[in-house]
Amino acid sequence: MPRTTLTLRRDAVAGMRRLFLLLLLGLSSSTTSYAQSSATSTPAQSAQTRKTSDPYTGDLSVFESPGRAERLQIDRVMDLLQISAGKDVADIGAGSGWFTVRAARRVSPSGTVFAVDINPKATKYIEHRSQQENLHNVQVILSEPDDPKLPPHAVDAVLMLKTYHEVEHPVTLLRNLRASLKSGARVGIIDRMGNGENHGVNREVVIQEATEAGYVTEQQLDWKHDGMDYFLILKPQE
Repeated sequence: MPRTTLTLRRDAVAGMRRLFLLLLLGLSSSTTSYAQSSATSTPAQSAQTRKTSDPYTGDLSVFESPGRAERLQIDRVMDLLQISAGKDVADIGAGSGWFTVRAARRVSPSGTVFAVDINPKATKYIEHRSQQENLHNVQVILSEPDDPKLPPHAVDAVLMLKTYHEVEHPVTLLRNLRASLKSGARVGIIDRMGNGENHGVNREVVIQEATEAGYVTEQQLDWKHDGMDYFLILKPQE
């Protein structure tokens, strides 16, 4: 066989080998880029899809269990939030109005309690309850899930009592809340440790979300000394 033919065949084989190597390198690069892209996007996706519990829509009388005020140390809660006569308070996720009526008595007729809830059944229940208990300083607000619909610069203290784990977009809610806070206002959150969908949310998650919304955590209290229930006091960043 002539030498020129052998040379051509060898050149062709060498070219095929180079082409094969280039294809392998390209495939490897694409796979690496995809893996890096997937790894980068995962945390952002998980942060946007935190689990929450379904808002309670059942019998509101379940919140009136005997001894609840003592278990939750509600008088101490109001002391720490500096709720006193003449103050204006928001009860977000007011439910049956259990905290609303206690706060209304504490602030006296010279103060106001805004009972905020997204459930029309709850707001009607509280309207009827406050009339029955002769509390004329209660204002009921039918809110939106991400907006408490409070008047601007109207509130000295806020309490979210076993409600935060039901909020689907808590950072948005807390940001919308800021406009209604007076100077020096405090926001209290009482909840229990959990994964979001089991009627609880981890304390660290709440603190992280509050920080993102522009708040600082002033106090952290293990309310029952059981490692489950906790009480956070937040203040807007100056």
